[in-house]
Amino acid sequence: MMHKIATLLRILVIIASGFFYSSLALLSALLEKDGRLYFYSGKKWAQVIMRVCGIEIRVRGGEFLDQSHSYIYVTNHASMFDIPAVLATFPHVRIMFKKELSYVPIWGWSLRWGHHIMVDRAKGSEAMKSLDRAANDIKSGGSVILFAEGTRTRDGKLLPFKRGAFTLAAKSGVPIVPIAINGSFKILPKHSLDIRPSPIELVVEKPIDTLNITTREDEIALMNRVRDIIARNYREDIE
Repeated sequence: MMHKIATLLRILVIIASGFFYSSLALLSALLEKDGRLYFYSGKKWAQVIMRVCGIEIRVRGGEFLDQSHSYIYVTNHASMFDIPAVLATFPHVRIMFKKELSYVPIWGWSLRWGHHIMVDRAKGSEAMKSLDRAANDIKSGGSVILFAEGTRTRDGKLLPFKRGAFTLAAKSGVPIVPIAINGSFKILPKHSLDIRPSPIELVVEKPIDTLNITTREDEIALMNRVRDIIARNYREDIE
């Protein structure tokens, strides 16, 4: 019973903090151009979620990164907590989100009118335009996180990767950073609301140069290389 009450309270705080910080982000998106307050709002929201849910974030390999540079962070996807874990850790990170989410009041509006990147999956041409916009944003000084599997795993196992992240890398010429997110599946599996506090580990590998990625074959080779790196570091559960 106490576990259920704690879970309910956490969900209520997540919703309330989401409304507050989304409102702040939406306001900042309308009033400022550089996105400082916008990204600050997203990071604070993520940190609140981690704290309220009793989730410790551990980072290995962060010394490989220069936070003044732009990167394409490519990760696995096991839980709804993956996004706040990354937002709480890395500065000014954009996410790519499906168009349907933009219709959600306040939260979705803050995504649509802010600095994140909307993708219309129903139209292939629009999806390619989204990649072009993302490439331009990254070139101008932003980073983006992409979940290469395209969806959350149902059983904790690593899924096949999709080419989108690597097409974006070819378009932008920005280095890819492979990141294995460990332990999040245990906290909140897909189709579950039962939050079970546990650490999340982010294993960050060295950035991979993408300036010579020019063909479809190059993209596929890069995709397989990155998946092998993440698979080597991935653990469903951590101590």
